[in-house]
Amino acid sequence: MKTTSKLYQSERRNAYLFVAAPVIGFLIFTLAPTLYSLYGSFTNWNGLGQMNFIGIQNYIDLLTDESFHKTMYNTLFMMLGIPIGLVLALLLALGLNRAIIGTQVFRVLYYVPVISSLAAISILWQWAYNGDYGLVNQFLGIFGIDGPSWLMNKDTVKPALILMTVWKGLGYSMLLYLAALQSVPKTYYEAARLDGANAFQVFKNITLPMVKPVTFFIVVTSIIGGAQIFTEINVMTPTGGPEYSSATVVFYIWQKAFGNFEMGYGSAMAVVLGLFIFAVTYIQFKVNEKSSYDLD
Repeated sequence: MKTTSKLYQSERRNAYLFVAAPVIGFLIFTLAPTLYSLYGSFTNWNGLGQMNFIGIQNYIDLLTDESFHKTMYNTLFMMLGIPIGLVLALLLALGLNRAIIGTQVFRVLYYVPVISSLAAISILWQWAYNGDYGLVNQFLGIFGIDGPSWLMNKDTVKPALILMTVWKGLGYSMLLYLAALQSVPKTYYEAARLDGANAFQVFKNITLPMVKPVTFFIVVTSIIGGAQIFTEINVMTPTGGPEYSSATVVFYIWQKAFGNFEMGYGSAMAVVLGLFIFAVTYIQFKVNEKSSYDLD
């Protein structure tokens, strides 16, 4: 009994050590900076000097900050790529789920952008969108279309960035959908065929419900990631694009906090962005719960 007790105590001690590592990391690198930023949002701190408490003045200034409103609109507009990416990823997964020669090669090709450096891919697409010698305009020129300067035109810069972000994340979503499709029992499809169901009915009543958890996961993570888009903007349109038409909230926060040394104001924007992400995620969970209940 004594040996067993010592062994139990040793295992319990080791378990606490394993649990302590991520907990301490969360406290130091997530919770502490979050609380510090929350307090900083009520000050006029410049990031270097003393933090002078000014109440909710930063939040009041946000209400009349046209640049903040514009960057919020730009951020939400670029999220239009999320449903586009979902549809394309599901279609690709359906195609690559078939027993066709070469599917393994295509899976790798579609996933390569996911594991590639985001900064390097942003530079690649910046060259491709060049109005004079870019590959995009050269391709359009084959059909007699005179392409614009994509990143220098306020009407085309956001669609160009959406196309790039969809292409970048397509392989990841496709792989998740592919794993979900391969986990669907074959007996479901066999039973549907015996009942005389056509391809559309099978897709609607079997495939879509079975991949719903993956769809929910991709939507939530894409919204969280889309609200924090920064690297693509900073590399491809380092000034925020023509008339600030491509600047996102995180890009504006970075400019204010580290460019203009308005760390307190930047912290206030970060808090508002965090609350927005939390609210949207919460709504997504509630909608998912309701729809799951209705299906039951």
